[in-house]
Amino acid sequence: MPPADRADRVDGTRRVNGADRVNGADRAVPDVGAQDVEAPDSGANGAPDTGARDVEAAAVEVTAAAVTARHGSRQRPSRTTGTFPPEGSAAAAGRGQPVPVRQWPIVVVLTMVGVGLAVTALGSFRPGVITIGAAMLLAGLLRLLLPEVGMLAVRSRFTDIVVMWVLGLAIVVLALASEPDPVISLPFVPEISHFFGGGQG
Repeated sequence: MPPADRADRVDGTRRVNGADRVNGADRAVPDVGAQDVEAPDSGANGAPDTGARDVEAAAVEVTAAAVTARHGSRQRPSRTTGTFPPEGSAAAAGRGQPVPVRQWPIVVVLTMVGVGLAVTALGSFRPGVITIGAAMLLAGLLRLLLPEVGMLAVRSRFTDIVVMWVLGLAIVVLALASEPDPVISLPFVPEISHFFGGGQG
């Protein structure tokens, strides 16, 4: 049997002795011989195999998507529009309570600070400032012991505790070492006092 009798065209017709047979009728076409298509998916005869290329393109897209999902997108991330709340920033009491009760840790601390400012304004400098420092130390203690402190939480738990305790301790120590009649003696406090004119008689 001639090779042309064994070859099928891409359009589904069967080639017989240089002619295409469609539904029993012969249609004369040029006999191109070896250039005829031997299989629908061979991609020969100069005609592009669009089906195979589509499958190949889809496989490439799936592979690229998998690589992107594994290594992350190379595109620039979208701009952040908010921030995560700090650890322990939930209300200290239930939602059914009024706001001062829900936020009682910061209410207690601010009340102590207000008392210290009032005492200082009334002429008792050292007791007022010590009260303010004690309020900061209490704030750090509440941040350490309570799982939720509401608005008292500003940064991470560790950062809040360190900042509050360092500030509170510094305020108390400086209040005790302040002139006149210091309770404790620090070597640099008299020099600071003289620098600002507090030691001039």
